[in-house]
Parts: sequence; structure tokens; C-alpha cells
Amino acid sequence: MTSTSTPPGLARFNDLEERAAFAVLHEACASTTWVRRLIAARPYATAEQLYDTGDAALAELTAADLAEAMAGHPPIGRPRPGDPASAREQRGMAGASDELKAEMLELNLAYQERFGHVFLICATGLTGERMRDAVKERIGNAPEREREIVRAELGKINRIRLARLVEEDA
Repeated sequence: MTSTSTPPGLARFNDLEERAAFAVLHEACASTTWVRRLIAARPYATAEQLYDTGDAALAELTAADLAEAMAGHPPIGRPRPGDPASAREQRGMAGASDELKAEMLELNLAYQERFGHVFLICATGLTGERMRDAVKERIGNAPEREREIVRAELGKINRIRLARLVEEDA
């Protein structure tokens, strides 16, 4: 049911069995609710339809769904071993000084103690210093404000990951 104008990666995704599609989407976002919503809307004719469905699903996530999604993200400065997406997205911390890494660890712990979850930022293209400045800036936010920032950052991350899925070669 996919057209010849459908990007190859998107066509492959549309054709995946449900279990395989679930696994692929769960790598993009650990929220089961989000994943199920995207699977239910298949097939997608365009990448934009997929992104829009992802955005709409994200907007409707409950606090528990958001917590589940955030649990799938390692702390900044500590990418998940063997996870190329995590390492790629946190590349800005790879060359950071030991001092900056130690400061980020301390800030991550303080942030997690304050909000009950990891500090989440779309780290793609950011330097270690920019990530540090962002956590320092956001740690003073009210929990409601921070939850909305986290939702927006998660949306950026999800779109980047969905774009990689759509653009993947066989």
C-alpha cells in the first residue's frame, strides 16, 4: 500500500510486522503509548505524516507515559554502552574535559533529585558546555514548566530518530 514516492526507509517501516515495528519505534521513544499510537496509524504515505503523528501522540502523553519515555534516556555524559544513537546524540560530551564531565555528573544528580528523572535535552549538535549551561538554567524551573520543556525536548529527539528511520538505506 506504499507508493513509489514513499521514502525507502518509511516503506520498510510500513511493511514491518507489528512486533518488529514496535521494537524499532521503542528504540526511538520508550513510551509504550507513543509507540502503539504510531503503529496504529500505519501505513504512512509521507515522512511528515509519521512526524505529525509522533508529535500528536507526544502531546497526549500522561505524566506516567513521559516518565516511561524519559527512563529510556541515559544521563547526559553517560551514553548507554553499545548504543550508537546515544553516543551519536551525546557526541558533544565525548571530548569534554574531566572537570566538565564531573560537573555534569553532579548537575545530573542534583537535577534528578529535584525532578525525579534524568535531565533530558536534545543534545544533537550541542557542546558539553551548552548542555551544562542548560541544566544549570533549567534546574530552577517549577516542575510544571520543566515537564513542558522535557516534552518539547523529547519531541525534538523523537523527530531526529524518526528521520533516521525514514532515511535508512536497506
